[in-house]
Amino acid sequence: MKTFYLINFFLLFLMNVPSQAQTAKQQKAFDQMLKDLLSHSVTEVRAQEVLHTSNLIFLDAREKPEFTVSHIPNALWVGYDHFDEKRVAKLPKDKQIIVYCSVGYRSEKITEKLLKMGFSKVANLYGGIFAWKHAGGKVHNDKGQTTEKVHTFNQDWSQWLFKGIKVY
Repeated sequence: MKTFYLINFFLLFLMNVPSQAQTAKQQKAFDQMLKDLLSHSVTEVRAQEVLHTSNLIFLDAREKPEFTVSHIPNALWVGYDHFDEKRVAKLPKDKQIIVYCSVGYRSEKITEKLLKMGFSKVANLYGGIFAWKHAGGKVHNDKGQTTEKVHTFNQDWSQWLFKGIKVY
């Protein structure tokens, strides 16, 4: 009887784990969405390229409630709708800055603004915090604690987060 329960538990577990083919299909759809959505007007970096790099400044271009749920560790909130140049005025203009949002659209626009302000080493995190989580990156809540929750902006955009707990 114990074996019966173990087999059923294992089968239920397998049914809830996406196959490699399914994951690859999701990633391909995500990449196509990004290709179409973004204008690719600024330098883009992939999460895998900067995941374990130190001495980077991360700027979060999402709205405050999104940032509060989770953000890349040590990121500074700059917002999008309420972006204010004063929030970045004291940052060094020659230090590597990575701007992110959910998938990269809002951060692309903020990156454009930063370039106009004279920042020389600024890039957009391609795929945003979603790609960061997909690559195994950690996120922190407003208390500085590691969390699996990621604010997905709304229910429609939550389809693009494959790892983590969706909050909207």
